[in-house]
Amino acid sequence: MTRRRRGFFIGAVAVFAVLLSACAGLPMSGEVKSGLVLDDVDLAPDISQIAAGPLEGASPEEIVEGFMDAALTPADGWKTAREFLSPDLAQTWRPNAQVTVDSSAAAREFTADVTSADDTAQEGDVRVLLDQTAHVDESGAYTQLSGDTSVVSFEVAENADGEWRITAAADGVILDAEAFPQVYRSFALQFYDQSWTHLIPDVRWYPRRGQIVTTLTQSLLSGAPSGWLAPAVRSAFPSDVALARESVPVDTDKVATVELTPAALALDATALARMRTQLEETLRPAGVTEVELLVNARDLNAGRATVESPRAETGTVVLTESAFGLYLGDEITPYAGISDELVELASSVVSVDVAADETRAAVQFEDGGVYTVAAGRVDQLDTRSGLVEPSMDPRGYTWSVPSANPRALTAWESDVTPVSIANAFPDAASISHLRVAPDGVRIAAVASIGSQPWLVVAAIVRDQDHVPVELGPVHTIARLDGVALGMGWVDENDLSVLMETDGSRVVLTQDVGGMSSFAAAPGAATSISGGNSASAVRILNADGVLFAQRGTTWQMGLTDVLVLGTRAGQ
Repeated sequence: MTRRRRGFFIGAVAVFAVLLSACAGLPMSGEVKSGLVLDDVDLAPDISQIAAGPLEGASPEEIVEGFMDAALTPADGWKTAREFLSPDLAQTWRPNAQVTVDSSAAAREFTADVTSADDTAQEGDVRVLLDQTAHVDESGAYTQLSGDTSVVSFEVAENADGEWRITAAADGVILDAEAFPQVYRSFALQFYDQSWTHLIPDVRWYPRRGQIVTTLTQSLLSGAPSGWLAPAVRSAFPSDVALARESVPVDTDKVATVELTPAALALDATALARMRTQLEETLRPAGVTEVELLVNARDLNAGRATVESPRAETGTVVLTESAFGLYLGDEITPYAGISDELVELASSVVSVDVAADETRAAVQFEDGGVYTVAAGRVDQLDTRSGLVEPSMDPRGYTWSVPSANPRALTAWESDVTPVSIANAFPDAASISHLRVAPDGVRIAAVASIGSQPWLVVAAIVRDQDHVPVELGPVHTIARLDGVALGMGWVDENDLSVLMETDGSRVVLTQDVGGMSSFAAAPGAATSISGGNSASAVRILNADGVLFAQRGTTWQMGLTDVLVLGTRAGQ
């Protein structure tokens, strides 16, 4: 078994793929037209590494290594990678079928077993030991794995020229964790919630190439939501409406022209407006500002649907010995019907989550019970032992669950009526933190699964009256290497987790459906709150000092804080 050094087959030249493709076929005559202003281009040019083809006389291990390294160059359908394959396999191999992400190309271990097929030819197999960390399926959905080792096998044979080529290999490509974001880029397909009032992001990963607008449009029209999200979302595009052309052109004004099949002619104005809005919001990160829907070159004159956007929130919810409310500038603005009651009980308050309409708060006291405070009253909700900190959703429900019994998840109506949630975290042994997303469609938790702590999400399924009734399948998004101390939602699709790991405090920022990053947290940090942007994240330490992140550092703010509160969806 040998461990090989990365980069043997990778050229040292990087190219700007977008710029090179744009240089072909420049017009030399005709009317001068304005192009895109550079500052208006939302996507940075793709920079691709150039992989070399097979070297003459390369061994079976080197051929397999070269094939894996060639995954760095997706141009022309991974043309370079196909050069390492036999002619038959090169015709049938499907690189877009999946992506296997491993920890490091340098850590791959190759083992070859070669035998003589006859007097003139040889064949054999090459096995590669990987530390697999993630997987991307054919739809582009990203799933983090636990990092267990796996073995990938290749069959090889000598061709008529005496050169080794791969004759059998699984569909898909293999990339290490460092190379993956250089080859793939994340975008979010947008789907409606069941009430048609929110758009919910469903992150997918696609190869970096110049036709991403077409790829996104095709994925939205012909695909489906990720399995874990599907029970709670819907698409405005009917199954019989598809693209009538294989491409979606975008003009210099960033308007995408989408030609649909004739079935779209039967749709009413509401359906067309929802379709246009769903597609525009999906394509906006790809640089598109407007979408025109056409059938047989005739504009359908689709309007735009009204969807709720996250409110612009400022300030931080805090509780001190003398005040409770929204801290902004040098003042704490109280909440009517909530603040006076909480200040009286300040010494016994453990956590506070304020409702979206600011008329109610879910509170956990030192006795472990969960209560609501509203209109000057304190009402008891949940007295079960071992409850995690409660979370309010945008529709006014208060969610609580015993740490040791995740399947006993309960959502409490504003009139203190409990609603048992079916299918709640069936594989979790325990839960330490729980937060409902700002859209009320997703719920995140830190759960122990298979003796390991995981950050997980699930979809909230509601009935026709918007009452939550069950959770969809649980989706694991990140394994935590430490003890979670707090968790919050940041913008529409990120989670921030305050953790203690190896004696230090760190903040994990995790994209739901994507990758993660870490940053140092203030020493002795004890709690965290989210917000609608990374700059809104706040941390409280054991000395009662509030911190706000400024770039790569944490800036001290208010002191003598007893509890760092949150708002519904944070």
